[in-house]
Amino acid sequence: MRRFLFPTLGVFLIAIFAIALFRPHPAAVKRASMRVVLADPLAVALTPLGGTGPVDKQIAELQRKIRQAPQRPEILEQLGWVFVNKARVSSDPGYYKLAEQCANALEQETPGVADAELLRGHIYHALHRFHDAEVVARKLTQQRDFVFDYALLGDALMEQGKLESAIAAYQKMVNLKPCLQTYSRVAYMRWLKGEVPGAVQASLLAVSGGSPKEPEPVAWAYTRLAFYELQTGESDVALRSTELANEFVPGYAAALLQRGRVLLVLGKTPEALEALRAAAEKSPLPESLWTLADALRGAGKIADAQDVEKKLLATGQANDPRTLSLFLASRGEKLDLALRLAQEELINRQDIFTRDALAWAQLAKGNVADAARNSQLALAEGTQDGRLFYHAAVIESAAGKPEEARKSFAKAGALAQMLMPSERQTLQSKLATLPPAGVTHFSSN
Repeated sequence: MRRFLFPTLGVFLIAIFAIALFRPHPAAVKRASMRVVLADPLAVALTPLGGTGPVDKQIAELQRKIRQAPQRPEILEQLGWVFVNKARVSSDPGYYKLAEQCANALEQETPGVADAELLRGHIYHALHRFHDAEVVARKLTQQRDFVFDYALLGDALMEQGKLESAIAAYQKMVNLKPCLQTYSRVAYMRWLKGEVPGAVQASLLAVSGGSPKEPEPVAWAYTRLAFYELQTGESDVALRSTELANEFVPGYAAALLQRGRVLLVLGKTPEALEALRAAAEKSPLPESLWTLADALRGAGKIADAQDVEKKLLATGQANDPRTLSLFLASRGEKLDLALRLAQEELINRQDIFTRDALAWAQLAKGNVADAARNSQLALAEGTQDGRLFYHAAVIESAAGKPEEARKSFAKAGALAQMLMPSERQTLQSKLATLPPAGVTHFSSN
């Protein structure tokens, strides 16, 4: 496979371009964005919002500067990126709408300006309009050689499952400017391609470029580093990385979620539940809610788990349909909905994790042949992911392929720390009942 070549490290942090990769964002925002047309985007962008946090104060100061000097588009552009940052920190997608109004105002003042297009392209990506983001990025890369145009292009291609093209875009990106944002993307791509040590290495380069002046991108980079460290079996090191993330952004939802997962692996259930509750409160997206509910069930807190699951069912379809599909298929509930959600997600998001979600829903519906086909597509990039292997093993078992299932179960077992408690428990049961090598009968029940 093509590998990333790193130029001499000259790390710079440009945090207004802090669109970190691969987080779910509510589809409801996409619908609102398409149906609301505002005549005066600048007036909307300058609406006083209040708030006392550092980002809130930054927004208020930029709004003040724009009112005093409305002919300075660079300040309006900066405000748009700070709204993006606020959306990420607060898990409130409404701020993406405000960022979009900054792009609209820039476009009104200077039609076709690249800065507005780049901002708009990243908003498309955040709203899961990946093809639209790709169109914007390709237009920009034809006009200029700017690092974050190629970052956007790589992001959009990656989400559509076009990994080789994404790698080419990311290579151009990191050649232009090695920094926290570019190294974070390199780390994720290396992980997708099965190079976990390489992902750790690139993440360490990313966090080395961090600055307290722009804390959120650093907190995200440390959170991702913790994920990779946990996969390599360094649970204590991963826990420390979540602590460092929290030092940059106290109460950072993504770091709290990862911290809860690490604590579960370490057997510190009360501390894990505390972190997971805080993560779900700050960012009540399906991934956080499902993880909390699963941990609560593992701790015997069934009523509490059911309350969380009700919230997941009520909000999941709008917020993250792919994760809701996985949850429903795993629980054997509302299987028609689970299958429909996965099928709809695949229309514009043909990555390996959507393939896996579709395979899991197809298996739950009894369509073993299609499930096996999509599961193999999910494994095609060599990604070392416990859930991908676990799902593949169950599907291979149902397809009457015991030897393949044995290998996949073994791979999942080696990465069991990356699974939820209920998945680990089921996996251990499967591993304990594996038939001897060469025996062709294998039960998937």
